[in-house]
Amino acid sequence: MIKGTQGYGNNASALAEQYESITFGDVHHEVMHLFPSPPARVLDVGAGSGRDAAALTVLGHRVVAVEPTDKLRQEGLRLHKGKPIEWVDDHLPDLLQLHRRKDRFDLILLTAVWMHLDIQERQTAMKSLAGLLNANGRISMSLRHGPVPQGRRMFDVSADETIELAGLHGLEAVHVAERNDMLGRSEIRWTFVVLKTRT
Repeated sequence: MIKGTQGYGNNASALAEQYESITFGDVHHEVMHLFPSPPARVLDVGAGSGRDAAALTVLGHRVVAVEPTDKLRQEGLRLHKGKPIEWVDDHLPDLLQLHRRKDRFDLILLTAVWMHLDIQERQTAMKSLAGLLNANGRISMSLRHGPVPQGRRMFDVSADETIELAGLHGLEAVHVAERNDMLGRSEIRWTFVVLKTRT
């Protein structure tokens, strides 16, 4: 099993329902102005139920959704049947399938994903993500802060560490913002970081 997916397959339908209870606009409203205009090539890493991938296709983007948990990917296919999402079974830190395809993207989303990687995996993943970006591409990620749910594998990762690591791979931050949890959990907060290729 992929380490970071621990605890997700067993609860796929309940998790999908939870994810779909919040809209794409609610989650990303602070950073959407930094997303490229459609039609852009978008990669949603750890796409979960496909909520964001589906919304991005409606906006006119061409979306590849990567989800390593089979049951969640099946939920996404069921919930967003008919949407032109390309679902791929791949995973961080390497994203080997995408690199083999030599894909490049204008926007890469990692929503509630980065905290599942340990420090070595984050180093590998940042290099991998940087290698999937187009010249003017951007990465938008949310970092989770708070207690770890039982049965999950998570790490508290700071924005400073993330930006420093990004800098080692030719990326720089264009936006950093903190916000409360979108599901109303008082003990959890989030940092949104948007990165772009350093010019």
